[in-house]
Amino acid sequence: MIQKIINIGAVATWSETEQSVVTQENVELQITDGIITDIAAEVMNAEEAIDVDGALITPGFIDPHTHPVFAGHRANEFKLRVAGRTYEEIAAQGGGIITSIQGVRNTDIDELFQQTQVRLDAFLLHGTTTIEAKSGYGLDMESELKSLRVLRNLIGETPLDIVPTFLGAHAFPPEYASNHEAYVDLICNEMIPAVAEEELAEYCDVFCEKGYFTVDQSRRILETALKYSLKPRMHADEFIDSGAAELAGELGAISADHLMAVSPAGIKALADNNVIATLLPGTTLFLGKTEYADGRRLIDSGVEVALATDFNPGSCTLTNMPVVMSLATLYCGLTVEEAFKAATYSAARAVARERFLGCIAPGYQADLIIWNLSGLSEIPYWLGSDNILAIMKKGELIERRLESRYSGI
Repeated sequence: MIQKIINIGAVATWSETEQSVVTQENVELQITDGIITDIAAEVMNAEEAIDVDGALITPGFIDPHTHPVFAGHRANEFKLRVAGRTYEEIAAQGGGIITSIQGVRNTDIDELFQQTQVRLDAFLLHGTTTIEAKSGYGLDMESELKSLRVLRNLIGETPLDIVPTFLGAHAFPPEYASNHEAYVDLICNEMIPAVAEEELAEYCDVFCEKGYFTVDQSRRILETALKYSLKPRMHADEFIDSGAAELAGELGAISADHLMAVSPAGIKALADNNVIATLLPGTTLFLGKTEYADGRRLIDSGVEVALATDFNPGSCTLTNMPVVMSLATLYCGLTVEEAFKAATYSAARAVARERFLGCIAPGYQADLIIWNLSGLSEIPYWLGSDNILAIMKKGELIERRLESRYSGI
């Protein structure tokens, strides 16, 4: 199938050639079997046309840090935080990640599949076309494998592309509260080999933070993962400078995420080793904190920055990447263009998909957002507003508000 998109107001995308965000006007897009094959003043060869009536077109968003596999919710903890309790206090008293364990353990795979599928629809409606998705709310062999099988089973059942990550090292489950090393042994000796044997994940993540996994424990887990061809990524320096960013650099992690408390040495380690810094300002907002990650400092230090929602049941229920762009520009020091690149091309780099996702160029997948906007700055400007006319995934219109303009030739 050869399609063309006509009557475009502007196409905005990161350009690898020009190393900047570029906007093209008076062009049409040709799409062949879901792949962009031409960008020209006039596309001559097409079987179908989509008239977008002067709309702005951008790449679909890539969300490189999400936790969508869980059961139920934790609204009670939100109520406690509103009343003045901190996330750390709630976690120390048995709440936080631990709260979600019984939900996942006690929910069968079919029900977990259905709940997760509904959540993925919310990402798509906000223009996200690819997500990285983690396990991490089962924290035993059976439940971690079950969570990753849910993600595997969702591939092909949702238009979203899913990049699966094993996060057995999300927290210490209650049965290992007094024997952390035994749980690390379980992850390294049993969980990682089982995940690798079933080819359930592409990445292995660790929550390296005070009260969670130490630098030494994190190193052991990620070095074991590498032996099984699971690439490392990290939750790093969210609440304190734990040395996690330095470890991410040492191990060549693809991404270090959060980084509100990262040190100058940690920033240098990220820059020197080409580790993507994935910022999650929605989490800072949702937890009622005021110290956002310093994206300006990271970029000025030579670190490439990506943005993600950190969607999860406890510390951020946001699925909306345009809102994340707004927060990044308002509180993390990014320009509009930097936030846009961070949510598209750099986010694709954070999941090693930058050769075919995150840009509008020949050879890239036709994952597009069609906006009722005139320019890029309006995406973060209209905070929380729905200005998406349609989403295209691999050449297929998902949200068909443009249906009346879609015709055969």
